[in-house]
Amino acid sequence: MILNVGEDAPDFTVSDHGGETVTLSGLRGKTVVLFFYPKADTPGCTVEACSFRDKKTDYDTDDVMILGISPDTPKAQSQFAEKFDLPYRLLADADHAIAESYGVWAEKSMYGKKYMGIERTTFVIGKDGKLTHIFSKVKPDNHADEVLAAIKAA
Repeated sequence: MILNVGEDAPDFTVSDHGGETVTLSGLRGKTVVLFFYPKADTPGCTVEACSFRDKKTDYDTDDVMILGISPDTPKAQSQFAEKFDLPYRLLADADHAIAESYGVWAEKSMYGKKYMGIERTTFVIGKDGKLTHIFSKVKPDNHADEVLAAIKAA
């Protein structure tokens, strides 16, 4: 599935790293940054997660909620959040159903071996539940700045 700016963001209900339930439609009225990353506590994912951590007060100023999501378990997400003092919710998409609905569960290749995994992608969802920005093939360095600049420019 390919999503486009202006479309409704696919709704979901999932557990976060603290065991609380998160439903996207329940966040209407807030701008949401939903960033998909391949695996908790790996180098690129840590850089990306920490960049959002370091910019959290800037996002709070604009009343933006940050949600990180990967196919990890709630326990792995909890350990990742604790280890790096991540001050936002990490969502556990262990069956990758949400990733599939957002079109970011894809065939990848490493060292000639093909496997299924997350394409690092960030979606900005407006207060009305519609997609306002889509960042594909994200480079972890300074990504939080790039997303924040796009939100402020809108």
